[in-house]
Amino acid sequence: MNTFSNAFRAEVVRMARKEIKPELQGMRKAITSHRSKIAALKREVKGLTSQLKAAQRQTKVAIAVSPSDQTKVSNWSRSDEFVFAPVMLTQMRNTLGATQLQMAALLAVTPLTYSTWEKGQAHPRTKQLAKIEEVVRMGAVKAGKKLRARS
Repeated sequence: MNTFSNAFRAEVVRMARKEIKPELQGMRKAITSHRSKIAALKREVKGLTSQLKAAQRQTKVAIAVSPSDQTKVSNWSRSDEFVFAPVMLTQMRNTLGATQLQMAALLAVTPLTYSTWEKGQAHPRTKQLAKIEEVVRMGAVKAGKKLRARS
């Protein structure tokens, strides 16, 4: 009787596997396609994240001066809100009658760094922006005195 029950049990298991096999194959295919779609979505998210970071860096570098900001640039020592603009550096340098080399010394940066800021090819870091703002806030007279003291 034991042999018969073992054979019967084995046959029932075999038949159950045979019945379930088509359903399992469909599920396996679905799981495989879902995993590949998830991997594709992860790659897309990674690409979009890197594009977003690049765009954020570009907006920091290329700050455009709108017409409303032109008044702030022309009155660079009286502005309440500090907005960096390459035009502001050029105008400040011209107002002081200084060279790029002298302005770089005043701001404690290399002449090449100052030149790239003035051309709009680079954007100053936070620490450097604080120095620029300090010079801008002190006004033309004090900045001129400080510039002559450094020379």
